Amino acid sequence: MFDLHTISFLLIFIAAGLVKGVTGMGLPTVAMGLLGLLMPPQAAAALLVLPSLLTNLWQLLAGPALAQIVRRLWLMMTGIIIGTLAGSSLLIGLNPRWSALALGAALIVYAGYALCSPVFQVSGRVEKWLSPLMGGLTGVITGATGVFVIPAVPWLQALGFRRDELVQALGLSFTLSTPARWLA
Repeated sequence: MFDLHTISFLLIFIAAGLVKGVTGMGLPTVAMGLLGLLMPPQAAAALLVLPSLLTNLWQLLAGPALAQIVRRLWLMMTGIIIGTLAGSSLLIGLNPRWSALALGAALIVYAGYALCSPVFQVSGRVEKWLSPLMGGLTGVITGATGVFVIPAVPWLQALGFRRDELVQALGLSFTLSTPARWLA
């Protein structure tokens, strides 16, 4: 039979998968928050590598404009990779209590953003120089907490993508964050 931990893990991944299916994002965010109640964030992040990578690759490859999105976001993606590698030393080196606190803070910030739903617009001129910085900051937060959404999601939403392009851009960001996090 299944023990309580196995059932808990199964329910966590089902809930996270439902959120991902409905919104196009959220599997690692939901799963990290809930798994963090049962284990250290480092262990939770390790458990999420394969499910995150598979769902994000699917989201990335199913969209209509992969080449254009990669050309537009390559500086941001480079920042995500570099920032994740740098930020991962924080997760590894921190006491699990501090990394759990950082994870909770990242989730609270993202929940607050999602509840307020502010609308930002970014001009092309600003996008060129701010995109790598947003990528780097996203990477540091990803490396330190295992959560990929802050500030990547608000930033990508502010760039004016059509809905299907936004979902694909999120897939690109999340797909690169997953192996960068694992490699670190």
